[in-house]
Amino acid sequence: MKYLVAKFTISDKKGLDIRSSEVMQTARDLLASLVAEVGFESFEDSPNGLDGYVQEGQFQQSSLDQVLDDFPIPSLHITYVVEKVKDTDWNATWEEEGFEPIVIDNRCVIHDLIRPVTVSCPLDIVIDARQAFGTGTHETTRMIVSALLDMDLTGKRVLDCGCGTGILSIVAAKCGAREVKGYDIDEWSTRNTEHNAALNEVSQIEVLHGDVHVLSHVSGVFDIVLANINRNILLEDMPKFREVMTHGSVLIISGFYQEDSHMLAEKAGTLGMTLRDSISENHWCMMQFVIE
Repeated sequence: MKYLVAKFTISDKKGLDIRSSEVMQTARDLLASLVAEVGFESFEDSPNGLDGYVQEGQFQQSSLDQVLDDFPIPSLHITYVVEKVKDTDWNATWEEEGFEPIVIDNRCVIHDLIRPVTVSCPLDIVIDARQAFGTGTHETTRMIVSALLDMDLTGKRVLDCGCGTGILSIVAAKCGAREVKGYDIDEWSTRNTEHNAALNEVSQIEVLHGDVHVLSHVSGVFDIVLANINRNILLEDMPKFREVMTHGSVLIISGFYQEDSHMLAEKAGTLGMTLRDSISENHWCMMQFVIE
């Protein structure tokens, strides 16, 4: 999958230095939320603004320019340059350096193969991230992992939509799920999920390559559906999720900002789902819905 990176520079029209100010962070959050509406999937803070990543086929310059023209903080000026992301391992440096072990609720530790683990938790998960999203470092992943730890997954059938590294699939499997199916549009991610499942010695995970339409080839319904994806894809794919759910099934979603939660709740409501829980961390939100 080919990606572009838009390197946004956020500046004050009067020439004030806002790089370390609350205004800059507010502008970053707003910008990420707005450009997510025109296809951008992930973001990284930069010293002068924000870097946003979008699939080549989803990039629409006219739509992006319109978003920037209507930016709600008139005192700021936003410019950008777009570059192609190398097809080679674009996060190779990060992968080589690894990540600090993450402890979730003192019940689960997530770590890589590089850095030493100095804590002991009932659930120990190793993730070897290779061009895929999901190590537990991001708020959205941590919130969903915490939710899974609070559930009784014994004997459950779980669907992981946009599985990335497979971390959510692995947590579900280690918490007793009898069967986990994951899918991802990125072939690197499907391979990485299979690799990490083997590292964690879980065999009940099956991974499919494709988008939500792969569900047409999956039989039966799921007790738990997980989707840590951006807002627009969630809104588009939720009806397909509903088709593989039944009475008592739970949908857990994240990957969006708190201010977008109302439209996702409205969409779920039209599909016969009831909001069971909603939490947020650093503006990121996670919601649980149930079919009653």
